[in-house]
Amino acid sequence: MSVTRVPLSCEFFPTATPEGAEKLAAVRRDLAVFQFEYFSVTYGAGGSTRDRTMNLVARMCAENGPPVMPHLTCVASTEAEIRTLLDDYRALGVNRLMALRGDMPSGAFENAGFTTATQLVSYVRQLWGEDARICVAAYPEVHPRARTPAEDLHAFREKVMAGATDAVTQYFYNADAYLHFRDDAQALGVEIALVPGIMPISNFVQLSRFSDACGAEIPRWLRKRLEALQDDIPALCDFGADIVAQMCERLIAEGVPALHFYSMNRADLIREICKRLGWC
Repeated sequence: MSVTRVPLSCEFFPTATPEGAEKLAAVRRDLAVFQFEYFSVTYGAGGSTRDRTMNLVARMCAENGPPVMPHLTCVASTEAEIRTLLDDYRALGVNRLMALRGDMPSGAFENAGFTTATQLVSYVRQLWGEDARICVAAYPEVHPRARTPAEDLHAFREKVMAGATDAVTQYFYNADAYLHFRDDAQALGVEIALVPGIMPISNFVQLSRFSDACGAEIPRWLRKRLEALQDDIPALCDFGADIVAQMCERLIAEGVPALHFYSMNRADLIREICKRLGWC
């Protein structure tokens, strides 16, 4: 298979130990061959990984590799705390941000500042100016807290109107869900790049837990195949790479602007997908 190459980006999560940081640095070096457009760095619920996220972003910025896009959630953070983080990122030369509402930390019941991603987008745009790239999340299979698909689509449009320049979707394994969401968003006048989020498959139990929590559907036929392979990890990863690569091929044929990989801090899973697409 040789598929037309599209721009690629990749997500990492901050590690808790120096050993983990070294392993992640090796992953980034391994992935350099793919010339990613940017790397993103996640931010724990309620800012639970704030310091680790900042440290990883600073380390990556110092490497002079691809641009870095930190995630930032706004719930359970005051405006002053968010302002400080944004100023610190700017001082590092960061000009991209993934603006998210986020989840309240365990045991917290009151919000300290902004309550929606739309408010955060507007605030970042005000502080960082028109040249900043502000990315937001999109949910082709409907946000788990949305009452209706129409409500979810309207909330997405509000984020765009507030100043978002790009969007990355929650992962999915049903390309039609993405395509319908894209068409519906365009019908509402949303013209920003809507980049599919791509999740490699390596662990059935973990993937099932993630999917149940975030509302990403694993089609029944795929769930059954993965369940049958769960005790044979090499076979599961091989099958998973085939399935995800086939979905990427279809998405590219349908004109997606780019692909964003959820790396799980591993290079091998992305490499196997890209190999099947003829990119390495």
